[in-house]
Amino acid sequence: MKRSPLTSLLALACLATPVVAQEDLPNVTIFATGGTIAGSSSSSTDTTDYTSGNIGVDQLLDAVPELSEVARISGQQVANTGSFNVDQDILMDLHGAITEAFAGDADGAVITHGTDTMEETGFFLDLTVQSDKPVVMVGAMRPATAIGADGPVNLLQAVTLAGSEEGRGRGAMIVLNDRIGSAYFTTKTDTLALNTFKAIEEGYLGRFLSNEPYFYYPPAEPVNKPSFDISDIEDLPRVDIVYGYQDVDADAITAAIEAGAEGIVIAAVGNGNIPDRMNEAVEDAMANGIPVVRSTRTGNGIVTAGTDPGIGSGIYNPQKARIVLMLSLATGEDMEEIEAHFLGAL
Repeated sequence: MKRSPLTSLLALACLATPVVAQEDLPNVTIFATGGTIAGSSSSSTDTTDYTSGNIGVDQLLDAVPELSEVARISGQQVANTGSFNVDQDILMDLHGAITEAFAGDADGAVITHGTDTMEETGFFLDLTVQSDKPVVMVGAMRPATAIGADGPVNLLQAVTLAGSEEGRGRGAMIVLNDRIGSAYFTTKTDTLALNTFKAIEEGYLGRFLSNEPYFYYPPAEPVNKPSFDISDIEDLPRVDIVYGYQDVDADAITAAIEAGAEGIVIAAVGNGNIPDRMNEAVEDAMANGIPVVRSTRTGNGIVTAGTDPGIGSGIYNPQKARIVLMLSLATGEDMEEIEAHFLGAL
């Protein structure tokens, strides 16, 4: 029987596709924390009122059988909740689990996570994991039960990236919507859109094409990027964020310090500007060894030193400035060292 041209092409394609033995695949550990990617609803069109963290790591893995073609997978359930509930205990558990996995045979780590605070967890891990192995944050904007759920393809891409040589030396990364972003720069920019994660000024590291990561440039270290060794640290200090607006006064700063905050970040207006009526409280806090960092609520831009009291946040938005300050305090840095993290590159 004569073969058609299409049949011949398909046969050649099958012969040309390499079959990778399981023992030759990279080892990737998935650390599940919940979020929309593990969320579910009784309605297939519900993308807003679902329950986060309903699905365990084993169900996530079973839903994407293609994972076995790109890596040898192991999974750990670190938490199972919406990322609005992620706290310092979960962060420290994640850090410890990833460090332990990297000390073993894991070639890369994937963290399934809710998108609300994904940038904070990714940023925290970017500054604290002492390894060049890929750390990949992944989530979804639609729950697993929704039509067009984006979780399965995001997870497949994240695992592929975590097991790749090309992913090494790039710090922690965030993968959603076919894009690869640096956790150092990336932030969530929209409540519900699939393309919510962006680095407005710095752009993406790369993207996926047919489940292959394509990078725009070689690995590069961001200027003045800090690194913190927290291997001997059990607890992180409290750092609070105070929001700036017309009529804001110093009461929130005073209350935060009285409640136990060891550092303050102000989500200030414009270039980290605060009203004159807050100056005295900021000066008193700084004089008493409680650093106050002035960031901006604008969503983008650099906060310079300026003339107001406190420390300009540099490139860091309020939530990321909080993490830098928290880690600086945890590792015993003084005021001069803390200030260098924020303004040393300017």
